[in-house]
Amino acid sequence: MQAWQVHELGEPGEVMRLVDVERPTPGKGQVLLRVRAANINFPDALMCRGQYQVRPPLPFTPGVEICGETEDGRRVIANPALPHGGFAEYALADSAALLPAPDTLDDAEAAALHIGYQTGWFALHRRARLEAGETLLVHAAAGGVGSAAVQLGKAAGATVIGVAGGAAKAAVARELGCDVVIDRREQDVVAAVKEATGGRGADVVFDPVGGEAYTQSAKTVAFEGRIVVLGFASGSVPSPALNHALIKNYAILGLHWGLYNTRNPKLVQHCHEQLTDLAARGAIKPLVSERVPLARAADAVQRVADGVTTGRVTVLPTGENGAAA
Repeated sequence: MQAWQVHELGEPGEVMRLVDVERPTPGKGQVLLRVRAANINFPDALMCRGQYQVRPPLPFTPGVEICGETEDGRRVIANPALPHGGFAEYALADSAALLPAPDTLDDAEAAALHIGYQTGWFALHRRARLEAGETLLVHAAAGGVGSAAVQLGKAAGATVIGVAGGAAKAAVARELGCDVVIDRREQDVVAAVKEATGGRGADVVFDPVGGEAYTQSAKTVAFEGRIVVLGFASGSVPSPALNHALIKNYAILGLHWGLYNTRNPKLVQHCHEQLTDLAARGAIKPLVSERVPLARAADAVQRVADGVTTGRVTVLPTGENGAAA
């Protein structure tokens, strides 16, 4: 089969190589899946750089989220078992962790329903306890995780303020359903949020960016608000001023979704059932901005790493619909 492998750490576009290798052999409790669609996530780029908390042994195949097909023809969603990731024609996965792919979504959309939407659901509902009528501020609202949070926030009955970088991304955030869109390149984010909320601020802040975005989060969170920290796409890990949290009575919440797979897998299954229902009702629909063939995976991962994409970029190893959407 063909697979992308990383033999040395560095930028994805430089270290990912497309090679011919043997199909991986399933171990105990594993299953071999034919990859129908593999979504690109920011952690794929971090793994190529050696900067992610999970560091598979070299050489490894990136790709942490797929829609695959079992040998008996079932269409499933899975997190591939590294080092045999999803940017290949076949991948391995733990059989106990397979989730049924919703019939209402195509392969690329089904693959995108997993990590980003699970992260959004756990952040908003499990950690922040978002309620209908509250205001939700989403940083990187046009990105893969941010776009999921926007849709989930709207589905929960929240007023959603989306922050995006540039006119094109702002337009995507608006199309996703944001009630207010702030272009951080053209507007003062703090002033714009305060204006939109009458000076009150946001009840819940969804922050996968860190750096300056976190500084803005702390300045715009409402009394008894909740900031959910999901990652640091900016490359800068902030150091929160805890005295500020005390003075304003807000909570800083962390979310590492992957922990639930081992600590509370039943909750992951419950979340998937909730997401499947929302997808069936049309309340959420993953934004797949590009569908690329396997041969273009390295370039696509690099573009996700550089922050120039919107929604999800999906690799289709079978070549179906391999052109840009």
